[in-house]
Amino acid sequence: MSAGQPDRGGLADPRGLDNLARAYGVAVDYWDQAGVLRRSSNDAIAGVLRALGADPTDESTIAASLADRELRDWRRVLPPVVVAVGGRYAHIWVHVPHGSPVRVWIELEDGGIVEPAQSNRWVDPRMVDGRLVGEATFVVPADIPLGWHVIKAMGDDGLGESMLVVTPERLHPPALASGDRLWGLMAQIYSVRSRRSWGIGDLADLADLAAWSGHELGADFVLVNPLHSAAPLVPMTPSPYLPATRRFPNPIYLRVEDIPEYAYLSGSERKAVRRLGKPLRKLTADLLDRDAVWEAKSAALDIVRRVPLSPGRQARYDAYVEREGVGLIDFATWCALAEERGTDWQEWPEALRHPSSPEIVAWRAQHADRIERHLWMQWLLDEQMERTQESAMEVGMRAGVIHDLAVGVASEGADAWALQDVLAAGVTVGCPPDMYNQLGQDWAQPPWRPDALADAAYVPYRDMLRTLLRHSGGIRVDHILGLFRQWWIPEGAPAAEGAYVAFDHEALIGILALEAHRAGALVIGEDLGTVEPHVADFLQERGILGTSILWFERWAGGALKPPEDWRGDVLASVSVHDLPPTAGYLAGEHVRIRAELGLLSRPVAEERASDDAATREWLELAVDRGWLDAAEADVEARVAALHRIVAASPARLVGIAVPDLVGDVRAQNQPGTDQEYPNWRVPLTDGSGVPVALEDLAAAPLLDALIATVRPRSG
Repeated sequence: MSAGQPDRGGLADPRGLDNLARAYGVAVDYWDQAGVLRRSSNDAIAGVLRALGADPTDESTIAASLADRELRDWRRVLPPVVVAVGGRYAHIWVHVPHGSPVRVWIELEDGGIVEPAQSNRWVDPRMVDGRLVGEATFVVPADIPLGWHVIKAMGDDGLGESMLVVTPERLHPPALASGDRLWGLMAQIYSVRSRRSWGIGDLADLADLAAWSGHELGADFVLVNPLHSAAPLVPMTPSPYLPATRRFPNPIYLRVEDIPEYAYLSGSERKAVRRLGKPLRKLTADLLDRDAVWEAKSAALDIVRRVPLSPGRQARYDAYVEREGVGLIDFATWCALAEERGTDWQEWPEALRHPSSPEIVAWRAQHADRIERHLWMQWLLDEQMERTQESAMEVGMRAGVIHDLAVGVASEGADAWALQDVLAAGVTVGCPPDMYNQLGQDWAQPPWRPDALADAAYVPYRDMLRTLLRHSGGIRVDHILGLFRQWWIPEGAPAAEGAYVAFDHEALIGILALEAHRAGALVIGEDLGTVEPHVADFLQERGILGTSILWFERWAGGALKPPEDWRGDVLASVSVHDLPPTAGYLAGEHVRIRAELGLLSRPVAEERASDDAATREWLELAVDRGWLDAAEADVEARVAALHRIVAASPARLVGIAVPDLVGDVRAQNQPGTDQEYPNWRVPLTDGSGVPVALEDLAAAPLLDALIATVRPRSG
């Protein structure tokens, strides 16, 4: 093999590999951020294909895998799921012995029956496993109601069953019905502590932040970090973007004193709870200590749990468990197992590695009380999240709490265990090299397997969305491009050695829109980076908002994009959680951090000069528009001017980060690091490093100036 040539893995002719890749939705090449077409290595393509169940070892196995792929649907009576758009006709194929009759009907969610008409579309029959199979096509009427319906087909081979999902053509959330702009605060809620919370911001703090900003400031929403649960034991993973589950929230966010049963503790028990919380209420600028918080809250929750539930409370708890079903039981089981055997389920005894094994059934029976403890905590979270959203809406917010959906989960976590049948093994998700990460990124997260998720009729995806949206005015989907395609990295390979895998974005976006429609919620897609025009167009057509960050708003050639030329259907803000707050960005904090950690790809002086020039351009634009005095060196004035630029855009939503209100400079996260930087552990402080409590926000130094940029101006 000549130098610089990719290893073909024993293949004499890679064209067969390319054909197999295309059949499985694997791209053999891609356009990088510089506009250069690059080919993924054959090794990477082969590794990704293996994760999808193909065998790319040699020409013969490739041919066999390709034949299996081509016959996959012909071996089925019905497709596993049909995702349609309301108001449009859709088609259902049905496979039966050639020439045999078949009856097809649709059982609607509301109990009605619809019999679709058969189309005269002709498809040549095929020989499948020794018999001739024909294909009939049935037309789904355009007036089928939105929802999850069941398709049934009766033929010579018996009864076939499938799912029909009818999704909205476009999402029309009530919060946007007036056409007015919405604005709100953006917070990493764990960092926004009150003097009553135990070491980190909790759901009661979120409710207070929403009620205060909605009533006193006129805010329409509060956008928060993902509240997904990490493993509920120490050490607790700090990153909200690498959770154990995306469906269920973290019990560390519970306010213990707000649990109704707390009122019925004995005097000594209340004192015990207060003793646990008291040391954590001291507000310091030290890094957040989730381990200490969880140890104290876990002990306090065990005390509160001694109080029996009243008959009505018991009924509500039982109804919650029934509603969340198997997914909740699996999560609680994983939590209890993790407490006993460690968080990495792949290191558990073989018999316990699958949620449906007989040994798991027996283990559940033996550890019922421990499992119920985790069910109970999730019910309490559900109640407190409901009250949080109610607090927001009661004061007049139009959207309320907007939750964040992380792009994936930890490979050793609860979802990876419970949903392993619809996740791909042997690969992780990341992104190819770009100007910010020249080696690419490996997020260490197992991806959905597109074919397995479709075979499951997208029910695991739906259930996750339903739980997250239940007490929410909106949802922000991190890296929404992952619903179109994902960069898969074979196990053991560097991040640059991957390939893109296509997803059925029409199904995934459609189901997202359907569940948001049913919840009355808006959807924001984080679509930063290189976005192909058809992606942005499709999201806009379906009513999904995009994301605009001031620092990234430039034309393709690098020139500043004036605010009036920004997109309208977006959430716009000056910054984002992967960058320092605005005051810190103006001071070059992001350059300093990367320089100290050795993450720069060019000399620090060159990087700083380039960054200073880019920042100066935005400040000069503010001067030109009359929003900043040319001689103004005050950081607060510059921060306000940058927010005026965002407010001058046509964005439907505008967000103001809570750290910007108080002049905070420290970044919450430095991408590309793990322990090198204290990611997700930085408390809210002012520019001097003095801790700021939630109660102090009303006197924040930049509050009036920043709120003035988004409040409607009279005259």
